[in-house]
Amino acid sequence: MVPSMRFPSLISVCLLFALAAKSSFAETADTPPAAFRQGARVLFQGDSITDGARDRAGKYQDHLLGHGYPFLIAANYGGHFPERKLVFLNRGVSGNKVSDLAARWKQDTIALKPDVLSILIGVNDVWHNLAGNKEIKYAEIEAAYDKLITDAKVAQPNVKIVLCEPFILPGPVTKPRWKEWEAAVKKIQQIVARLGTKHHLPVAHFQKVFDDAQQRTPAEEWLFDGVHPCYAGHQLMADEWVRTVKEAWPN
Repeated sequence: MVPSMRFPSLISVCLLFALAAKSSFAETADTPPAAFRQGARVLFQGDSITDGARDRAGKYQDHLLGHGYPFLIAANYGGHFPERKLVFLNRGVSGNKVSDLAARWKQDTIALKPDVLSILIGVNDVWHNLAGNKEIKYAEIEAAYDKLITDAKVAQPNVKIVLCEPFILPGPVTKPRWKEWEAAVKKIQQIVARLGTKHHLPVAHFQKVFDDAQQRTPAEEWLFDGVHPCYAGHQLMADEWVRTVKEAWPN
């Protein structure tokens, strides 16, 4: 009789472990954005902050999305909800300005047919021009950015577009000409805000996120040079991006 009783006991133990694992899973996995529907293609576009040193050759699967906020978002929802078959893509290119993004828009965005499209661009339009003591042509930047959005909507009418405002904090790159940097970046942020209003698109307000963060610990712990996020900064970006998307498309 004793041996026959061990088998049910073993089953009970296994069931308890399974329930515990399921409970643990539920606690660690938050609900994915409604925009992340079955088989959704989520494309992140931008400059070096999005690029995150991604592997363009596709040789290393662990580096396809770089090491920034796109990776964190993809790891969270791709890992916790594999049954949704979500496809995450990163086409950020280090050093890109709005005009550079426009030059590759057809190949790197339109052709990929994203269901969700995230755009973070503009800080290099400030950086490159200030470094070269050149005039920042805001009207041209806005017109080019506007066309990117329009072209994406025409090509993919149901695409959900998320605009992300560029951001800075005081750091080695920005401090020497802080007032110029601050004024110029604010103008780019205003462009993003206007385009969000014009096209009825949500905007991820990263500047406020980092302004609030530097009240807790020094700026360099979030953006190591005043422009590029550290790993902690990328996590804040991922959190704000997800919050923005969930709020914009709750169902």
